[in-house]
Amino acid sequence: MRKGRIERTTKETSIAVEVCLDGTGTYDISTGIGFLDHMVEQFSRHSLIDVRLKVEGDLHVDQHHTTEDSAIALGQALAQALGDMGGIGRYGEAHSPMDETLARVVVDISGRPWCVFKARFTQEKLGEWDTELIEHWFQSVAQAAGLTLHCQVLYGTNNHHICEALYKGFARAMRQAVELDARKNGAIPSTKGQLGG
Repeated sequence: MRKGRIERTTKETSIAVEVCLDGTGTYDISTGIGFLDHMVEQFSRHSLIDVRLKVEGDLHVDQHHTTEDSAIALGQALAQALGDMGGIGRYGEAHSPMDETLARVVVDISGRPWCVFKARFTQEKLGEWDTELIEHWFQSVAQAAGLTLHCQVLYGTNNHHICEALYKGFARAMRQAVELDARKNGAIPSTKGQLGG
């Protein structure tokens, strides 16, 4: 079982996260931000990556540190679980519809972090979560996990649907990318013989 565990404590947040890439999509999420919890739960359920995430953050200041640091820790746990990335699919893509919204998410577990995010929100908040932090969450996960990540909303009007379609698309793309391909016989999926540089 490919597992990762990260504990991260700063003056702003205290975080414990565990992931299992070979899971069933079970989760236990508590960040103190209800809508963020809901999105990470969607990621776990639809990627089949088990996620346990507990965060105590300085929410009396704002939600930035909790959002950013939890994404960094999750990304680090994913990278740890991936190890040398031998045998993985590496690439994943998903079109994710949610009612009137359609999102496209494409991922390459390349070891070269990059995030292109093309989505707009017309509300300042979803629940109590600042919508400007959604892009930052994806950027932080990509940076910490070493993902080349492209997220795009092709169309949509409902802000909740836009956000959820992105998270579900990310989940489905990651499910493809982390799965082991028996035909690769554990080989690293790169002609360089390594990923990340």
